[in-house]
This record gives sequence, C-alpha cells and structure tokens, in this order.
Amino acid sequence: MKVVVVVQARTSSTRLPGKVLLPVAEKPLLWRMLERVAAAATPFELVVATTTCAADDGIRELCRRIGVRCVSGHPTDLLDRHLVAARAAQADLVAKIPSDCPLIDPAVIDRVLGHAMDRAAHYDFVSNLHPPSYPDGNDVEVVPFSVLEQAHQEARRPYEREHTTPFIWDQPARFRLANVLWETGRNPSMTHRFTIDYREDYEFIRAVFAELWTPARPIFKLAEILALLEARPDIFALNTSRAGINWYRHHLGELRTIGADETRSEESA
Repeated sequence: MKVVVVVQARTSSTRLPGKVLLPVAEKPLLWRMLERVAAAATPFELVVATTTCAADDGIRELCRRIGVRCVSGHPTDLLDRHLVAARAAQADLVAKIPSDCPLIDPAVIDRVLGHAMDRAAHYDFVSNLHPPSYPDGNDVEVVPFSVLEQAHQEARRPYEREHTTPFIWDQPARFRLANVLWETGRNPSMTHRFTIDYREDYEFIRAVFAELWTPARPIFKLAEILALLEARPDIFALNTSRAGINWYRHHLGELRTIGADETRSEESA
C-alpha cells in the first residue's frame, strides 16, 4: 500500500498573500513545514500540489531545491488538484495536510496515518478533525484513492471542490468515517491556533520558531510548544484574537456535521 501525503500550497491567499514563502527560521515557511512533515516516521511519498499560475513558480523552485515532488494543477479546484497529485504519485492511500500548518507535529501525522493504515479495509476516511481535539494546525486527513476519485466525480458544491474532503466527511451515513482524538483528553482546538491565515498568525509562528528552533534540533514537538506558551503568555496572546476562526463559518447552513461551536466569525475577533 503506497501512502502519499499531499500538501497543497499557493501564493495567492487573500488575507496574507505569499504566506507560504514568508521567512521563518532563515527559510521560507513552506520549507520549514515540509521539513516537519518529512520528519514523520511513517513511510510515505511527500508531494506538493501547487497551481499552474506563474505566481507559484517560487513554490516549484523551492520544491526543486529540497527534492520534493511538485505537481501543478487547478488554481481553485483543490479537489481536482489533490487527485492529480495523488494520481501522479500512484497513491493507494492519500493524506491531506494543508500548507498553513507549519507547526504540525510529525508524531501527530504518524498517529493518524497509522490508524488509517491499520484499518484501511474498514474506513473510507480517517482524520483528527471530526470532531477536532488537537490545537488548530495539526490537521491530517486520510482517504483511499478510490474514495477520492469518487468525491471528484460527484462533488458539485463550490466548497466541496475548494476544501477537497467535505463531500466525504459530511456524509457519515454514506462513508465509513473514523476520528483520532488527542490522547491527552484535552481539546484546545478553539483556543490554540497554530495555523497561518492572518498577520497575527505569522507573528505567533515566527515567535515560536525563534524560541524553539535550532539548526541542531530543527524538529520540536507539540508538548514543547505548549510548554512555551505556558511560560510565555505574551507569545500565546499574539494570535488569540483569531482562535477558532475557520472556513466552516461560511457554510453553517450547508454542512450537516458542523455546529456553530466549531467555528467563530472574524467580526467577533
């Protein structure tokens, strides 16, 4: 069974343009994130799925420099782009990790991938997001290639195409879903924001790397980040105004399995 981890990345984000190429610990943010993803112990092929736009030539060049396969596809249909990348890598099992998760813990990736691989015959979708329990920004979703193809053929709503997997996880009566909860029993998914979408997020991520990253030890763990935030409430406060904001807020009337307690609006920030 070949496992392929697809990281979708582009430079045309609306709130923080070019965020994946912003500098963090002496390298572009995407470089640091791919370094963390590649540190997972599970055997997989890592693929970056970017767009065909000339603006994303910098992403293609970054991937060339670090030796990661890069596939270019549709600028806005991320479901199509994800499928193209998975097909190019001849995947049996496909994982989705967003490029806005530069603090993702490799051990979290291993835990979700392991759950999916051990139960590949029993589930159509495995993630740690439905319901969430990890700090926001440790997102891992895993789906068999055949199910991804099915979603690609049938998904019609714009948000299903843009966000890749909702067609699957929002139909629990149709697809066999599994969720990996954080083993601590905690749920800081609405209070701890390790993802990047706003300038405040960048300042937070840059501050965490400045404190924990070293050339000799580039991969720091989730527990170390949490310990830092306990000791440095000033760093924790950098982006708490954005905690809990995600794309669900635009589709609460359409999504069957997402409640208002899993998102908040920018207006309330």
